[in-house]
Parts: sequence; structure tokens; C-alpha cells
Amino acid sequence: MGRENLLRGQQEEEERLLKAIPLFCFPDGNEWASLTEYPRETFSFVLTNVDGSRKIGYCRRLLPAGPGPRLPKVYCIISCIGCFGLFSKILDEVEKRHQISMAVIYPFMQGLREAAFPAPGKTVTLKSFIPDSGTEFISLTRPLDSHLEHVDFSSLLHCLSFEQILQIFASAVLERKIIFLAEGLSTLSQCIHAAAALLYPFSWAHTYIPVVPESLLATVCCPTPFMVGVQMRFQQEVMDSPMEEVLLVNLCEGTFLMSVGDEKDILPPKLQDGILDSLGQGINELKTAEQINEHVSGPFVQFFVKTVGHYASYIKREANGQGHFQERSFCKAVTSKTNRRFVKKFVKTQLFSLFIQEAEKSKNPPAGYFQQKILEYEEQKKQKKPREKTVK
Repeated sequence: MGRENLLRGQQEEEERLLKAIPLFCFPDGNEWASLTEYPRETFSFVLTNVDGSRKIGYCRRLLPAGPGPRLPKVYCIISCIGCFGLFSKILDEVEKRHQISMAVIYPFMQGLREAAFPAPGKTVTLKSFIPDSGTEFISLTRPLDSHLEHVDFSSLLHCLSFEQILQIFASAVLERKIIFLAEGLSTLSQCIHAAAALLYPFSWAHTYIPVVPESLLATVCCPTPFMVGVQMRFQQEVMDSPMEEVLLVNLCEGTFLMSVGDEKDILPPKLQDGILDSLGQGINELKTAEQINEHVSGPFVQFFVKTVGHYASYIKREANGQGHFQERSFCKAVTSKTNRRFVKKFVKTQLFSLFIQEAEKSKNPPAGYFQQKILEYEEQKKQKKPREKTVK
């Protein structure tokens, strides 16, 4: 009986997802007129399952080849893995075949399904035949560093100043309501994913819709935190909605249309200046997307290292290995008054609670990028101390 219920539950979940997918592939509604020209768009959306787990939809929207007016078409890949670069390359290959014939897409997708998904840092090579071109070998590489593999910060940098990005980060850290407005689906989804990625090693657990379908615009009236993207054509509807304490970001103009007003005062001033200095240094010399991602995310990771990087020392373990976080002594250990004031607020967020719950369960800190940066920072502090003593 239990197994039947489980299967029925899975089936209902699948059906729910299948109904939702077209809404997100055409978030601007289904009242389309036939077109003769349409710029292709690559964007993504996120579907949240009943259990809180997320699936990501990667979309390529384009106009099929042919004479006369026609309707746009969307190719959509659903995956539980966040890996934008890799899926974008797959969509490029699908589009290339789409221009020849639908029949050429199916063998390629079949080969893709049969291939093992590459582990971080690894490459999988697919063999694919295209009429008139012969056999091709397609390499799909998954980035080694998973915390940035689904992100491209260049759109965010193009639309906003460092100061504005910092204020969005500050609002997200305190789990406020944030709305992004833009014309293009690609800009919206890239910017919102980038904003959420700045929270690493913490994860945004509230409502998260990179491109809100027209039928879900009422989301902006929710009393709970959200991070959503809305197309510019719905700007007036959003502005007319009853909203409180919202940061409304116009990505086309690079302006804030609404804000709470205290965004510049949320983070400790000294650490804010440190982030801005780091972001400004050498930004023009960066060439690749990986270099830009590393450059932009680094100062924000460093911010969390300096404010809460000592968390593991304040998890006391029982004999059975279960940990208990000592919140008061953790906050007291922060020596700077302004940093402590921020940390006392931050420990009350769901971002921090979920992170600590995971840390309490695992016997050792996860050996990821954040832990590596914590160890490097502690090492730097150790090396500074003897030098300071000698100077005295």
C-alpha cells in the first residue's frame, strides 16, 4: 500500500510539473501573433517540488525555419542539476539540428540520454551524425567548481553598478522581497540566478521565480520573502499591486524604482568598502566568464568567511555525533561591534538556519570552496599575529 501511495504521489508530481512547464516556457502568455522575425532567447526557470527540492528548466526560444509568418517554438530541458554552460551548449546543438529537420534531433537526444552525466571537472564526448556534415564529436564539460557552474555574472555587471549589486545582496541576506524587471527573458533569468549565487554558501529557500508567468503575477503581493523576475511589459501591473518593503530593480535603466531605504546600512561599513574595493580592482583585465565569475563572487564569499566563518567551532557534539549550535557564544566571538550587530540579525534568517542544520548533522565541515576559504583566512590571521608582536 505504501509503495502504491508513493508511486501515485510521484505520478501526481510529474503531472503537476508537466502542466507548469508550458507556463514558464511562455511566461508572456499564449496570445502570440505569427511572426516573420524573432531574436532567439536562452533563459531558465525553476520548479519547486512539494518536498522543497528544485528542478531547473533550460529553454531556447526561437522561430522555426520556413516561409511566411509563424509561431515561436521552445526547446526545454528539465534537470535537477544547475549547469547553465553545459545545457546551453546542448541547446546550441539542438538548434543546429532543428534547422535541418526534427528527425535529426531525436538521435542526438537519445545519445545524450544514454551518456553518463559528467562529474564536476570531467568531460563526456558524444558521437553524432548530421546529414551532409558527417559524424561529429561533441564535448560537454562540467565545471569543477559547482557553486558557480549555473551562473553568469556578466549580465548583472552590465545592468547595474557595484554599489547597486551590493544593496541587492544586502536585501537578499536579510531575506527581503526583491523584484527584477527587464525586457528580455535571458537578461532576467541570468541576473536573478547571479543575485542568488552571491549568497553562497547559503541558499535562498523562499519563493524564487526567475521569470514570472503572467498568470502568477500576484506573487508580488506575497507577505513572505521572494526573489522574482518580471518582464517589463508587466511593469505597470507590478507597480499597481499592493506591496510592502520591496526592492524593485529596473535592469534596463539600471535603477531602483522602489526600495526600503536602508539598503546601504545593512552590512558593516568596513566590510562593504572591502567588497567594493575588491570588485573594482582589475575588473577590466578579465577575459573569460570563469574569471569574471570568480572575481565577482570572491569578495562576497570572503564577507561570509569574515562574519560567520567561525561557525564550526561553535557546534558542540554529543557522543552520537549530533551537533548543537551555540548561538550566543558564536555571536559573542565576533569582536567588531558593527560585525556583531549584523551577525545577530543574520543568525535569525532561514538562510543561516538551514545551513547550520546541515552542519549540525555532518560530523566534519563540508570540504567545499567555502571551507577552503575559511582555512586560508585562518592561516592568514595566524601569520599576521607573530608579525604584529614583532612590530611592537
